[in-house]
Amino acid sequence: MIQAPFLHIGSHICIVSPSGVINPDFVWNAKNVLESWGLVVTIGKSVFAANGRFAGTDKERIADIQSAIDDINCDAILCSRGGYGLVRIIDKIDFTKLQKRPKWILGFSDITLIHSALSLYGITSIHSIMTKNLAQQANEEPALRLKQLLFGELPSYSIGYEGFNKKGTASGNLVGGNLSVLYGLRGTEFDLQAKNNILFIEDVCEPLYHIDRMIQNLRLGGIFNQIAGLVVGQFSDIQEDTSFPNGVYGIIENAVKDYSFPVCYGFNAGHTDYNLPLILGHKTSISVSDKGDSILTQNI
Repeated sequence: MIQAPFLHIGSHICIVSPSGVINPDFVWNAKNVLESWGLVVTIGKSVFAANGRFAGTDKERIADIQSAIDDINCDAILCSRGGYGLVRIIDKIDFTKLQKRPKWILGFSDITLIHSALSLYGITSIHSIMTKNLAQQANEEPALRLKQLLFGELPSYSIGYEGFNKKGTASGNLVGGNLSVLYGLRGTEFDLQAKNNILFIEDVCEPLYHIDRMIQNLRLGGIFNQIAGLVVGQFSDIQEDTSFPNGVYGIIENAVKDYSFPVCYGFNAGHTDYNLPLILGHKTSISVSDKGDSILTQNI
């Protein structure tokens, strides 16, 4: 995999809005936080644009992120928010320059599309908080961990007991992100790079039968035959459904019960305020003990 250099005092980071409309206050306050870290921050031309639910027209959003990718002075790109919209433009973005001069691209949710595209080029990226959480929770662990990661401290996490955990050890590149986005990419050129990798999934506001449908798609599509391990992140704002009495974890457990790979449930990443950063595309190991606790490390 191709990994961007870590940042240092004076590195340049550009904020772009490739998906949904963003509250300008989040961007300006996040800019202040990043500058307090010693970074030089630039704002994309169309960051505050609005075109319906999108942060500008498709052409404006393509131009903004392409400009940041091509900018030789830009060392990292922070997506201002997720939402929806990248699927309309992902095939129009040229990522090839990142193979010669890689730079970190940060975000989650709809930004899973960019993470998936970068995996095709063998380029690592960061699943992390974006401007809202940076603006509102600059001194909390997800932001502090993100700063440490950007400046070169690779993450290692200890996850507490979870009764659904499936013991075992595994290593491989970490792939994945938002389950709904990944599901929407099935059968396209941006489909999951699953073989021998560790899959991470999370989601928000989905009915349980939708989650079951998406998980069964991964099973029927052979994804579970290929992966080395599974990390289940936060599934937030999910309505209870008596037809699925064990909830999301029960749905996943039922789908993967016949496979030998370890499963770590409840990792703190996803659509929650406590959204810890992960390097996608980076060599990762997970270890789930017979006591039900687990460790995820990228410090390898």
